[in-house]
Amino acid sequence: MCGERSGADGCGDRWGCRVSDLVPALLGAPRFLIEPARTRSEYHRLRRRVFVDEQKLFAVSDLDDRDDDPRTIVLEARDSGGELLGGVRLGPATDGPDIGWWQGGRLVVEPGVRGAQRIGPALVRAACAAAEQAGALRFDATGQSRFKRMFERLGWHAVRPVTVAGQPHHLMRWPIGRIAGLAAATKNPLGGLLEGLNPGGAGFVGDDGAPVPGTDLIAACDAILPSMVERDPGWAGWCAVLVNVNDLAAMGAEPVGLLNAVGARDAGAAAKILAGLRAGAEAYGIPVLGGHTQLGVPAALSATALGRAAHPVPGGGGRAGHRIRLTADLGGGWRPGYQGRQWDSTSQRTGAELRAMQRFVASARPAAAKDVSMAGIAGTLGMLAEASGCGAVLDVAAVPRPGAAAMGDWLTCFPGFAMLTAGPQRPAAAGPAVTAECGELVAGSGVGLRWPDGETTEVLSGTVTGMGAAA
Repeated sequence: MCGERSGADGCGDRWGCRVSDLVPALLGAPRFLIEPARTRSEYHRLRRRVFVDEQKLFAVSDLDDRDDDPRTIVLEARDSGGELLGGVRLGPATDGPDIGWWQGGRLVVEPGVRGAQRIGPALVRAACAAAEQAGALRFDATGQSRFKRMFERLGWHAVRPVTVAGQPHHLMRWPIGRIAGLAAATKNPLGGLLEGLNPGGAGFVGDDGAPVPGTDLIAACDAILPSMVERDPGWAGWCAVLVNVNDLAAMGAEPVGLLNAVGARDAGAAAKILAGLRAGAEAYGIPVLGGHTQLGVPAALSATALGRAAHPVPGGGGRAGHRIRLTADLGGGWRPGYQGRQWDSTSQRTGAELRAMQRFVASARPAAAKDVSMAGIAGTLGMLAEASGCGAVLDVAAVPRPGAAAMGDWLTCFPGFAMLTAGPQRPAAAGPAVTAECGELVAGSGVGLRWPDGETTEVLSGTVTGMGAAA
């Protein structure tokens, strides 16, 4: 592969990522291993022999600023005796904070072992895995045109021809399906499953809660993963409150009360669940009205919350042309045991801070709002767009994000408190949460990520839930 210039078995400019495990290249019997470089001197010497001496792409040296970037990773292929057979580098494509756009390059293979062992393709595959592991959502490489077919056989997409160092090249892109995979696992089946139930009632399809007919009440209901209830019962109890009050808040509702259903193997396990639920209820100021508890059964927890909203904010009130904003609490960190999946921004907040964030949507009165939950920021934006009868584009570099979270993780995790809003809205306080304009609703369907170079990569090609637009 490559990044800006070319090499013998491919070529390139950049790539980057965290790699800790050995990557065996299994071609019949293992003949080489791919692993992060311990020292880069041999790799640099091989590049000089190929790119400067053999191919004469550079007059003196092919080294550049990406080689000096501490974020750049080099993967090397070595035989069983430790001899270097080839290498590739990868890293963030832009200076400054890593926004999830990565480039691979300077793919090089020792001239004497080219072809037969397919070392170049193995390095490309290893780099793709490394980039995804690092949280990349866009992964590009600029390769010599003669290697375009090799990249395509490996699953890459050709973007457009380019000229580098006076030689014909092709910009290639590795398809990263992380966001689409999350939507498929969590939301895609809903339309078929719920057909005929008319969830939310007319005008509120796809919302986080549902207006109770004939009243100003909003009802919301969520279940917690049984595995989470089993391994972290106190956190599960807290989250049962958190996800429900977030659902109410997304519709501009003030919490009224909570009902819960608890299943546990014994009284001790049930007590831990209820302790977390009690702590959450006290922090958010929502009374527990009652529920059901059953012992001697597998771990289970669900909760239903009620709130009041004179003018509910719909999830499907957006229109093409509306700007998208994300309001999120960036404090806290990854919940232990849920690295990259659950951001805990709430358990250390005061009750006053939590309640200030919960009142944000009711005060702002946007055209549309949705609480970011299981589908992550990108998937939830897709649901807001679907309910609004349009598509969406997210400006990646403008998304508010904690410094400790990779972009790929942040756009797909449960972020604690985060609200997506669309259209005109009033100035409103959000406690410790921050707000940024970071996208827009557009005609069509699906979700695209827009990058600083103007490129847009599609991450959701159509609707998320299949439930359709709100009336």
